[in-house]
Amino acid sequence: MAILLKDAREAAAAEDGARVLVDRFRPRGVTEESLKLRSWHPELAPSSELQRWFVERPGHWMLFRRRYMAELCAEDAVQALNRLEALAAHAKRITLLTSTEDTERSHAAILRDLLEGVKKPPSTSGPARAAASGRMSARRPR
Repeated sequence: MAILLKDAREAAAAEDGARVLVDRFRPRGVTEESLKLRSWHPELAPSSELQRWFVERPGHWMLFRRRYMAELCAEDAVQALNRLEALAAHAKRITLLTSTEDTERSHAAILRDLLEGVKKPPSTSGPARAAASGRMSARRPR
């Protein structure tokens, strides 16, 4: 399975495979027909607050990543992530679409990493979730 990232405003191409929009809203000036979507998962977009925070602090990629991973623990996001994973398992290629210009430093890149098994989201409870949400710092063994 290949997972590509693409700006949603770019034209659809045959090599895109299953096209999946992972933004909360359809990009301005782009018709739903021209997107040629297989599915749309607005639940997988970062919260408006987190997105605004990251736009104001683009140098804080790792902190954005950690906070976004914590947001993915919400029940609706978990269900959407499971549906996306099922689609990815059946498709030879999928393209995650976002209206972010730098797709490699976007939530779509984090989703791609999750689907490829690079990093698992924190569990819904326990120390992994607390660490991901920033409520707990890592402790060194003595």
